[in-house]
Amino acid sequence: MVLYNVTVSVDEQCANEWVQYMMEQHIPEVLSTGHFRDFRLCHVQGEAEGGVTFAVQYMAKNAEALDTYHRECAPALQADHQAKWGSRAVAFRTILPLIAEGHPTPGFDPQSN
Repeated sequence: MVLYNVTVSVDEQCANEWVQYMMEQHIPEVLSTGHFRDFRLCHVQGEAEGGVTFAVQYMAKNAEALDTYHRECAPALQADHQAKWGSRAVAFRTILPLIAEGHPTPGFDPQSN
């Protein structure tokens, strides 16, 4: 599987409205393409330069599904986002091929090291 990460710096004045738009419109539209199994919307903590930063992570079913999404679906969805938000929400996209995922084994304590 492949993680498609979209990091977005959002103007502080419209951050709540942007989150609502993402949850009610944009993310459902991305998922309705059928190329992703799920999503995560995260608030990126740390120093922000003039805005609030979020990471939207979509887990693609496979590399081919992500390629198809980029060819057939992404241009229109990204154009819609750009038309609505312009410079108030600037996105940076990364593709992260998954090496492993799962849960720690019983008794695993990452704090013990």
